[in-house]
Amino acid sequence: MRKSTHRLPGLVLSNHEFIVPLDHKKPNAEKITIFAREVVSIEHESKADLPWLVFFQGGPGFPSPRPDSKTGWLKRALKEYRVLLLDQRGTGLSTPVTFQTLAKIGSPQKQADYLKNFRADAIVADAELIRREIIGAGTRWSGLGQSYGGFCLTHYLSTAPEGLKEAIITGGLPPIGVSIDAVYRATYGRVLEKNRRYFARYPADGPLAAEIVECLTRTDVPLPGGGTLTSKRFQELGLGFGFTDGFEAVHYLLEHAFVDGNSGRELSFTFLRGVENALNFETNPIYALLHEACYLEEQASHWAAQRIRAEFPEFDLAPGKPVLFTGEMIYPWMFDDYAYLRPLKQAAQILAEFEGWPRLYTLRTLESGSVPTVAAVYYEDMYVETAFSEQTAAHIPGIRLWVTNEYEHNALRADGEQVLDKLLAMLHGER
Repeated sequence: MRKSTHRLPGLVLSNHEFIVPLDHKKPNAEKITIFAREVVSIEHESKADLPWLVFFQGGPGFPSPRPDSKTGWLKRALKEYRVLLLDQRGTGLSTPVTFQTLAKIGSPQKQADYLKNFRADAIVADAELIRREIIGAGTRWSGLGQSYGGFCLTHYLSTAPEGLKEAIITGGLPPIGVSIDAVYRATYGRVLEKNRRYFARYPADGPLAAEIVECLTRTDVPLPGGGTLTSKRFQELGLGFGFTDGFEAVHYLLEHAFVDGNSGRELSFTFLRGVENALNFETNPIYALLHEACYLEEQASHWAAQRIRAEFPEFDLAPGKPVLFTGEMIYPWMFDDYAYLRPLKQAAQILAEFEGWPRLYTLRTLESGSVPTVAAVYYEDMYVETAFSEQTAAHIPGIRLWVTNEYEHNALRADGEQVLDKLLAMLHGER
């Protein structure tokens, strides 16, 4: 473990690096690095007995937040915790997973075998190793999991509850015992409703989206950073429709769609760059490579999102038909259209066909647990089906649910101080 410290107004931040096994079942084999940033409020800096809170970020494939001020959920957490912002394996300053680093590994089969070690089970095993390293095997810590981070924390509860003092989950109670096909049927249904609301708010965007698709169908449109903007890639802009600002992000992007160029009306550079910036599958490839694997236990996905899409012809593209946006789906064609996913196409196919994913949840352990747990469930969540979250909650003794449509999936980012304050009050029996 290496440590370095720096300061921001009101904050003391210490950087840690840990060496962990790539495969925790083979502790003496290949190693990788895990980065974590410890954050403490400056007035608590010298409190050695301050309890720890480890944060699991959403994704998969995204690093922990980079604090630049004492705001949001972190501000509330620092009133009573020393926070550890964990860069889950493969992300941030942990040993990264990118098309560049995977190229060093070798064949697509070797890449796929390497990537099998980057799910929630390995992330939690990393956290347990780190807990023992920094606070001792006999001391528990608290966990906060947002979105996919909640999947990780639920795995934690079902496999290593002895490491947790308490658990706080926001928008991330995972489906347990639900097929991946059922997950995507529910997701497509939610996305349809988000489209209805989007075009009710911005009706002029319907004809504009149709014009964009017609342009993309008529000619190949290269993107500034490489790859091609196809009609299906354009549809993926609906990925953010489950956030409080998701509609506006797409609407304001479409406002800049066209300019008058040498050849007449054409898609603007501003728009094309904006599309690239909105869809970060290339910079965070774990999201594309392992998203469906988040749901898998002893089964293969066989590109579930693509298969189930056939049951929802509303998303088909045809002349004269309304253009609808898709959501949190990964498709095989993405490994052609995204220039920096292309080198990973064969590995992605191997992962889609892999049937040996270990089980992620041990129901007997989950149902016999005693870790105090609270969870925010967002009633209209586009990414995590409410009914499935409620079913999972039934397996966690004593869990306290806050089911609300006041917030969307990104509530912890949008109003984190208030959201965490309420959940902590529930956890402590004050609400």
